[in-house]
Amino acid sequence: MSARPQVSVYGVDGQKTASALPLPAVFQSPIRGDLVLSVFTKVAKNKRQAYAVSENTGMQHSAESWGPGRAVARVPRISGSGTARAAQGAFANMCRGGRMFAPTKIWRRWHVRVNRNEKRYATASAIAATAVAPLVQARGHKIEKVPEIPLVVADDIESVDTTKKALAILKSVGAQKEVVKAIKSKKMRAGHGKMRGRRFTQRKGPLVIYAKNNGLVKAFRNIPGVDTCNVQALNLLQLAPGSHMGRFLIWSQSAFGALDSIYGSETVKSSKSGYALPKNIVSTDDIDTIINSSDVQSIVRPAGQASVKRPNVVKKNPLKNKQILLRLNPYAKAFSEKKLGSVKKAASKSVKHDAFLKVLKE
Repeated sequence: MSARPQVSVYGVDGQKTASALPLPAVFQSPIRGDLVLSVFTKVAKNKRQAYAVSENTGMQHSAESWGPGRAVARVPRISGSGTARAAQGAFANMCRGGRMFAPTKIWRRWHVRVNRNEKRYATASAIAATAVAPLVQARGHKIEKVPEIPLVVADDIESVDTTKKALAILKSVGAQKEVVKAIKSKKMRAGHGKMRGRRFTQRKGPLVIYAKNNGLVKAFRNIPGVDTCNVQALNLLQLAPGSHMGRFLIWSQSAFGALDSIYGSETVKSSKSGYALPKNIVSTDDIDTIINSSDVQSIVRPAGQASVKRPNVVKKNPLKNKQILLRLNPYAKAFSEKKLGSVKKAASKSVKHDAFLKVLKE
């Protein structure tokens, strides 16, 4: 994104206007998918609603243990006779109609604390990913007819007050296929979630980000899949739903221009106390080009020093191959010609022979 310093602004009619905005510094943040996944998992836990089974569940029987001496377990048993339920075990977690093991409590630790700077890093990374068209398409968004990513629309979009006008704007900027995809994706959920207030599932559409709400939220909120968010309250749950980066964003001109004041840049200080945008450790991922560059090679191999190519030696056994042996041990040739090994053996042999003769004579 740093190769394109200017971003065009489009009108509500879909036509490019004369004005253009500089690309905010937050779009040059490192794209860290691992960090986004970690933070999203923690933050999503903070939206859960506490649940627990009733304290009396499984313990409302008239049951009593029979005690020892009747060749049955001491588990409490339903009182009475003449029915199938009589004499059945009760209360325990392995009994029919009994309580569960370790019943759930509402004072479970539902919320998870996340480091503030870690959340800001993940949010900045998710914003940067929304400006990379391949990542947006990989997430499933239909942006083939969208003129530019990131898409910035004039501030007239903030004054839209009817859903009909909002749909016309989405159609004019090439987001019609995205809305149709979200509408057609509505499916009934499989499983018990149907009985728990989440009967249907639906794909996410574009996220409209504004600076001032002059009717925009009311106009867009009834369009399936379309979400709205204030630029001051950008959060990871909306920027990367399901921890998948690259959501299709539609910025208002004021919201896009406010990013530098919120997250900061090289010349503007961030409104967040003591915050600085994360930077890439290496500015380019082409490590081979860096290593082979003249700047690096001039230090690794100073001028005037000839480059020595290492021979491509085939691994051979020096005990069997004489050339390899001489390459590893040049002294092996003299050692062989002077027969130093045989002289030592002969000397040692004669010493032993004389010792034996001396012992025999004695």
